[in-house]
Amino acid sequence: MTVFHACLAARRAVTTALAAGATALAAFVAPGIGAAQAQSHPAVSPASAVAAPVATPLSDAAALGKLIFNDPSLSASGRMSCASCHSAAHAYGPPNGLAAQFGGPDLRTQGTRAVPTLGYVLNRTPVWTHVQAASVFERLTDADSPPAGGFTWDGRFNSLHDQALFPLFSANEMANRDPADVAAKLARAPYAGRFKQVFGETIFASKDAALRQAMMAVERYELEEPSFHPYTSKFDAYLDGKAELTASEMRGKRLFDDPNSGNCASCHIDQVGANGAHPLFTDFQFEALGVPRNPALRANRDPNYYDEGLCGPVRTDKASNKTYCGLFKTPTLRNAATRQVFFHNGRFHTLRDALRFYVERDTAPQKWYSKDARGHVVKFDDLPAAVRDNVDTVDEPLTRKAGGKPAWNARDIDDVIAFLKTLDDGYQPRPSVAGVMKVSAPARRP
Repeated sequence: MTVFHACLAARRAVTTALAAGATALAAFVAPGIGAAQAQSHPAVSPASAVAAPVATPLSDAAALGKLIFNDPSLSASGRMSCASCHSAAHAYGPPNGLAAQFGGPDLRTQGTRAVPTLGYVLNRTPVWTHVQAASVFERLTDADSPPAGGFTWDGRFNSLHDQALFPLFSANEMANRDPADVAAKLARAPYAGRFKQVFGETIFASKDAALRQAMMAVERYELEEPSFHPYTSKFDAYLDGKAELTASEMRGKRLFDDPNSGNCASCHIDQVGANGAHPLFTDFQFEALGVPRNPALRANRDPNYYDEGLCGPVRTDKASNKTYCGLFKTPTLRNAATRQVFFHNGRFHTLRDALRFYVERDTAPQKWYSKDARGHVVKFDDLPAAVRDNVDTVDEPLTRKAGGKPAWNARDIDDVIAFLKTLDDGYQPRPSVAGVMKVSAPARRP
């Protein structure tokens, strides 16, 4: 079985190729087309789009998309909107620490995955792809790089309007019956008149056209609204020479970067791009970390239920490729310290526990995994036994043995957390009376 372990050289090579491809494609965007229009296809986002956001008015379609994004009347319950799970006050991530949010007609049906943030990644995500070596032999080695791109934990959507469509009909989210159901709600919405102004007086004559344009409007909002990618963290100020990292934050960054320690930067890239773009702290690639099974998910009450990421059960087009089983997309770490739920199954609720698992997964597996009837630790217990070999055991710090020394101690974790907190948006440096810059904690989100 081919295993897509996160070979460092291969990951970096593919990431560089994807970035170069996006930049090259962006060069062919006509001069008269602005950044917002070019971003309508993620793979051709121009490099200039990653600069600090400029306060410009939203287009008519994007302004309408904002209303749709925040409208709970478009759900079967009448109480759930896109913003219910992707809260602007929480970096467009979940507003709470639930392992998965509740939806459905009565808001009592639990989802199966933690809500990912929409921050920073929407205008930079490449389309789903798997760059493979031409040689079959090379494909059977660890040099075969993992797939990358696409939206959601399993990358099954290549456009934002397709991604926005899914929650409208998901039984554990907005739970609408069909397109006609949503179109009727749009026609009754307070902004229905505005919808006609933007898309034409006859737009509601076709339920499919109304729904399609509504999702395009949401896409425009997500791409044009600066708060989805503000770049206002202390780390951004540090990169611009406007702030200095503390000794603890700098130690944390070194541990984060060290390939023989945390090795985090091999996937959560923290280097400035060739065009000066500030990093997103993700390479958009897929990885199998072997996160422990989460008993807080109702779906896991069925011992035969497994969420295998790229190969199902939500994504179905790659189910036959067993080498994909257990792989989930690497999330951005921007604003990660503000989250209350981590990993695809929401297993951890503090950043500290998430990091402890990362460095102690192999040295102390008994802390994290369940035991079988004979009292043996079942490592990687949230995947079927047949695909557990897909879990990464070749990249630091995931190479260690039970009873060994973890890559980080408690102080190291404190320092890494200090560094990760510099990725929280809302940082406001303030000058002292002596003219020497002082630093302040990130401003609280409203």
